[in-house]
Amino acid sequence: MLPNVTPAPDTAVPDEAVAPLMRGLTVLRRLTEADGSCTLSALERASGLARSTVDRITATLARMGYIRLDGRDAVLTPRLMELGNAYLAALRLPKLLDPHADALADELDESVSLAVADRDGIRFIHQATRRRAMSLSFRIGDLLPAERTAPGPVFATEWDEEDWARWRARRATDPEDRGFPAVPARSRPLDGSDAGAPDDDFEERTQRARAQGWALDDQLIEPGLVALSMPVRGDGGRIACVVSVVSHTSRHTADDLRRALLPRLGTAVAAMERELRKAPPAVPAAPSGLATWTGASKQELGREFVESLARGLTVITSFGEGRSALTLTEVAEATGLPRATARRALITLEHLGYVTAHQRAFRLTPRVLGLGYPPLSRWTLPDIATPHLRTLSQLLHESASLAVLTGDDVQYTARVAPNRIMSVNITPGTRLPAYVTSPGRVMLADLAEPPPPGIAPLTPRTVTDPAELRAVLDRVRREGYALVDGELEEGLRSIAVPVREHGGRVVAAVNVAMHSSRRTTEECVSEVLPELRTAATRIEADLRVAGRFGKVPSN
Repeated sequence: MLPNVTPAPDTAVPDEAVAPLMRGLTVLRRLTEADGSCTLSALERASGLARSTVDRITATLARMGYIRLDGRDAVLTPRLMELGNAYLAALRLPKLLDPHADALADELDESVSLAVADRDGIRFIHQATRRRAMSLSFRIGDLLPAERTAPGPVFATEWDEEDWARWRARRATDPEDRGFPAVPARSRPLDGSDAGAPDDDFEERTQRARAQGWALDDQLIEPGLVALSMPVRGDGGRIACVVSVVSHTSRHTADDLRRALLPRLGTAVAAMERELRKAPPAVPAAPSGLATWTGASKQELGREFVESLARGLTVITSFGEGRSALTLTEVAEATGLPRATARRALITLEHLGYVTAHQRAFRLTPRVLGLGYPPLSRWTLPDIATPHLRTLSQLLHESASLAVLTGDDVQYTARVAPNRIMSVNITPGTRLPAYVTSPGRVMLADLAEPPPPGIAPLTPRTVTDPAELRAVLDRVRREGYALVDGELEEGLRSIAVPVREHGGRVVAAVNVAMHSSRRTTEECVSEVLPELRTAATRIEADLRVAGRFGKVPSN
């Protein structure tokens, strides 16, 4: 049983707690600890649940779109991030402060993190990383022990005696930090003592942080990693989050980091605090109202659908921007659940530490980020697209690919091909001229830029005249797809549609390629195009969830 994840062993389970919801959350935590993918047999062992229970839970989660069942494996999907997104939206800090953190990272050319307190640990809510051989590898939602971080002493300046007692108890039961998989476990000296452990002076470092207003991490997590942290204060002067500049000893020692960067960090923190003060009240988002959907799923799947698990998870999604604190009545109205059902779900979530209750209002806690967010926050666009390309390829028995625009070329970043004697041989990483490929044309059409002069023909059918190419791109823009027949290679026929991010900008294209003998151009439009658009829509839906509070890399 991991610290900071489940209640203490002596915490009694409330009589009204929903056991299937507790089991489902256990499965999601174990999948998260397995980095997002696990066989059903291994999941059975890790969770301690019966195989029949694991099967029912995974079937329910698959129905909700939170996992994908791939043979004997259960794999997390980007849609699960909507649980963590509910917390981040309700918190509002990422929306308000992420641009400031990104600008600071650009200015300093160092990684910058935003973290919130999670009991006696810290959890990251934003990472602006620099791409280097030695760079930060923590993910949004990762949980770290407070005593091994720069933000930890800052947060501990607000701890009371109960918080310190909880920290000491956790240190006694987990001296090697095995309950924090995001950090390397620390070894104990041969004599079994904790001499030299980073918590030896944690209280002293907390006192210094209180006096100085900042804290240092001098290689407490692992050799070479140094960090400087300052609090960002919100209403009433309480710490809203902590911002950290993270570097490596090859660039800065801890003291050098403090001397060189503390003034600029202070300036950035002041700007963040002004942002919090001037922010207008949040506009409440529309409620989810998913109770009808869960009821229909129960009717369709019968006993295999655990309705109480699905309903409990929809309670988490009832929170969001402008909905940071909800009463029981508001949760019931937002989800469409009966008050009694919503109440039992909230009791369960509070027992497990996913919500807190103050008077009559409930709030989500950072622990919600532990439900899949860390592994999923590192997914790239090819990671998101590949399962949908696989489905598309299996449905059409043709090659399906994802491509992005790189200068005047398209670069293929993901591809799934059927098992054919003759198939289209384009591998991830391949670059081709954009103007003679279907994915290139749908992306160029979004840019509305004139084609360059002097395009070389690759086949007798290649369109090279600039005026004709402009007309082709205008038609692609109007129709929403591109069909290229024999212009790249004789006998190669390809059709593509755009993949758009949340703001509507085209960020990639999905295409199906085949030999011209297998389908006519008319059949490509009537048979392939509808399935291609469905695949693109599903990729876009996952991309919107995954990219709501972080940029999804294109490759």
